[in-house]
Amino acid sequence: METLTFKLSGETGFFKQPDVNTYQYYTYGHIHKVALLGIFGAILGLDGYNQQNKSDSYPEFYTQLQYMKVAIKPLNEEGYIPKKVQVFNNSVGYASKEEGGNLIIKEQWLEKPVWQIYLLLENLEANLLLRDLKNRLLEKRFVYLPYLGKNDHYANIEEITVDPLEILSPDSPVRIHSLFPKSSGTLVPQDDLFSDDIEELDFKYEERLPLTIDSYSNQYQTIPFIYTNISVKLSETTTLHQANKTNLIFF
Repeated sequence: METLTFKLSGETGFFKQPDVNTYQYYTYGHIHKVALLGIFGAILGLDGYNQQNKSDSYPEFYTQLQYMKVAIKPLNEEGYIPKKVQVFNNSVGYASKEEGGNLIIKEQWLEKPVWQIYLLLENLEANLLLRDLKNRLLEKRFVYLPYLGKNDHYANIEEITVDPLEILSPDSPVRIHSLFPKSSGTLVPQDDLFSDDIEELDFKYEERLPLTIDSYSNQYQTIPFIYTNISVKLSETTTLHQANKTNLIFF
């Protein structure tokens, strides 16, 4: 078994939370699976939300790619990506009912986000779309330019490799190096925070992130995700993979 691995980064990113706010639009703190599948769809040239017909349950990219498995490893320190509010004008004329048709937009942008992305390569002989995606990434042969949430935020895809993947079955708690669903296991904190044997303090980043979209409304369906250096006692249903001494949970 193998994983296709690449570094994904940008100067800024904006993964809009659907909650309505009168004054400001907010971003999720990390790229999520649906947004990542959107990047893969752009690379393959699949249609997105704007091309979706009313009779379709999902946009084409999600219909075709929803069963692909990914793992996301934050590379910003302790999983925290700084955010900054940007203010700009939308003056297309129909943006606002105010005089002049000008609308002031406030958006919360991620600043210099960077992740290591892992794409699980399985059943390549049968899965032609996955094989095409693998080849296009390795050759950097994209149909559309990928971006981080909106076309204002260009995505950099670098250091693309194919690495062997091993399945582990640990009996004791282990460090997970990627974001993982909270239901994957139970955190086991260090007994003595100030022991001389401890090289770093515990940290934990937790956020509800989209995992799927609903077929009726196409709204995000979110679950809690965690990124931490605290060891995890895995549940019986969780599968742990390892690539280059990096422990990963694919979802």
